[in-house]
Amino acid sequence: MKLFRNRMRTVLALGLALVGLISFGQGIWIHAKAALAQVLLERAFAATVATGTSVKPWSWADTWPVARIEVPRLGKSVIVLNGSSGQALAFGPGHVELTPAAGEPGTAIYSAHRDTHFAFLADVRIGDEIRVTRRDGARLRFRVTQTSVARWDASGIDPLAPGRRLVLATCWPLDAKTAGPLRYLVHAESLGAES
Repeated sequence: MKLFRNRMRTVLALGLALVGLISFGQGIWIHAKAALAQVLLERAFAATVATGTSVKPWSWADTWPVARIEVPRLGKSVIVLNGSSGQALAFGPGHVELTPAAGEPGTAIYSAHRDTHFAFLADVRIGDEIRVTRRDGARLRFRVTQTSVARWDASGIDPLAPGRRLVLATCWPLDAKTAGPLRYLVHAESLGAES
């Protein structure tokens, strides 16, 4: 009986260790995929700006780069993809459908995961400058005016409201491990084109 219990403990310990290794590997894979995708997206975005045509980052991609977001104070830069589907958000921030391009009349909305591409939003402050380079090469500047938390379906953001605004959105709370209905929103107003 004692031998059986010892073997069961050993099997259980090995099983738990295996589950731990798999979980650890999945966590690393998510971050590695996000980092590698940004390298490929940078290349595709540079080609898009240079040629004026949408360039996919890899042949099977169902999306393409549409903008670059930079927060100079933090030294952060990410490439934004067309659309905000789950597939797009796995590789980078997404430009939310039916919202204008950054700098156009209305409110452009970009969303991304809180634990990868928009993890830096935790460090963005009111007054920070956000720079957006669009796929047409236009370089725009925005100033952060406020942050807020709202339900995903009740943000109150009108993409057609007067003005030229930008909202960066991610899940809330920023340190949560599971999905929820709340979103953290960084609101910014246009400062115009970069000089």
